[in-house]
Amino acid sequence: MNKTDRIFVAGHRGLVGSAIVRRLQELEFANLLLPSRQELDLRSQAQVNNWFQRERPDYVFLAAAKVGGILANDTFPADFIRENLQIQTNVIESAYHVGVKKLIFLGSSCIYPKHASQPILESALLSGPLEPTNEWYAIAKIAGIKMCQAYSRQYGMNAISVMPTNLYGPGDNFDLQSSHVLPALIRKFHEARISDAPEVVVWGTGTPLREFLHVDDLADAIVFLAGHYDSPEQINAGFGSDISIRDLAQLVQETVGYSGRIIFDTSKPDGTPRKLMDSSKLAALGWKPRIPLRDGIQSTYQWYLKQR
Repeated sequence: MNKTDRIFVAGHRGLVGSAIVRRLQELEFANLLLPSRQELDLRSQAQVNNWFQRERPDYVFLAAAKVGGILANDTFPADFIRENLQIQTNVIESAYHVGVKKLIFLGSSCIYPKHASQPILESALLSGPLEPTNEWYAIAKIAGIKMCQAYSRQYGMNAISVMPTNLYGPGDNFDLQSSHVLPALIRKFHEARISDAPEVVVWGTGTPLREFLHVDDLADAIVFLAGHYDSPEQINAGFGSDISIRDLAQLVQETVGYSGRIIFDTSKPDGTPRKLMDSSKLAALGWKPRIPLRDGIQSTYQWYLKQR
């Protein structure tokens, strides 16, 4: 990318999009296109087409999506599949028609089968059943990958797909009804400390293993891939190691300074037993993460406190 290129970051107010903007600004890319939701509804085909024809971006980072944790995905499956299909279809189609130099599509590790061999290789895609609690979101993301591949194959469009592992960091969603596990734990333990509650209840058995990547590391990887990767095959972006939900809860407890008990509600779903990405393709290109989990949780908690 050249510093003068017009760069559209779709979803720039979200967790990933805001991190991409921060990274691009650090690298002195000043020509960023950041329309608000009021200016551009990505679910509207007409609005997206008109905006692309008018603004004609050179690069597109497609980080806009409807996202949420187990509860939100399980409660609103129609919303998750409809809105994500609308957003990515509209953006990819319009990007192709104005001839963008490159489009970077952001997916999710949930595209892989629930019982995929660990660590999960890119080749595991479509090799088995998905995790039922978020299959609607996963199917939409798989469609986005396949759409990028199809436009690359049929039209020669330069569109790549990046599959991040579980993310966290500044800009995360801390709503207990729709957030992912790490921000939910931060809020639960913080509120328990403030109210002097005797215990914090965590969903599931605590045994599932999850990998976490700080969103600023992901943004750095995405911008790196924009200049170093052109294959239509999706590429994983992870930290390289995982942690049990039990140990994660204890780590958050220590970070927040909560001294009560942790209770695991085994009547609630665990989700996928383990989800560790194989990110060797990305590592072979010369990129690796920099932010350890403990440091990342500490800085995320400080950000959360400032927002409150």
